[in-house]
Amino acid sequence: MNCLIIDDEPLARIGMERLIRQYSNLKVVGTFKNAVGVTDFLKKNEVHLLFLDIEMPGINGLELAKILPEQTLVIFTTAYSQYALESYEVDALDYLVKPITPERFKKAVAKAESYHQLLSEQKTDLEATDAQYISIRANRRNYRIAHSDILYIEALKDYVIIHTFTERYITWINLKNIHSQLPESVFVRVNKSYVVNTQHITSYTHQFVYIGEIEIPIGRAYEVMSKLSVINC
Repeated sequence: MNCLIIDDEPLARIGMERLIRQYSNLKVVGTFKNAVGVTDFLKKNEVHLLFLDIEMPGINGLELAKILPEQTLVIFTTAYSQYALESYEVDALDYLVKPITPERFKKAVAKAESYHQLLSEQKTDLEATDAQYISIRANRRNYRIAHSDILYIEALKDYVIIHTFTERYITWINLKNIHSQLPESVFVRVNKSYVVNTQHITSYTHQFVYIGEIEIPIGRAYEVMSKLSVINC
């Protein structure tokens, strides 16, 4: 994957390049100290993944992420943890807080690789829904996915990723539309980027819901606590 590093701190850019060099499937094709010139670069060069700082002079990382091409994946790299929830509002793939450990970076890269492959090879369409299933077409096959098998649904650019116990399916539909076709009593939208199956929530707080080890933040604009309060975790 071709990568771009955008950070106003020279040492941070150097450190990120060192981390990236550990992965033969990642290639740094450019570095920027701010957002100036980034969109023009993306028009002329193939870039799959951005490592993007948030607090920078001029246009900050969150503002830049809103105007990036739809196919460009974003991993935020920042010294400030308070922007984590806002990162979901711009469909960020991951959120790394500095100093970034090799172990945490490895996890983010693995997710980027997985999602890049999904976007490249497994584009599908939502075919139909009924009382217990949704039907999609993927890789020249038709699949029926039981509602009860869906753990959560994640927005990714113009697509959604349907996470089940054993598979992930990427579907060319937005999160609002697919949510409207699922039972409201079971599937709850907890932030801009996630709809969860409440039957698979193992625990929750006022800030997060948990499906096993998966932690999903609850957006401030989403009234979900009344729906979650009926769950017996």
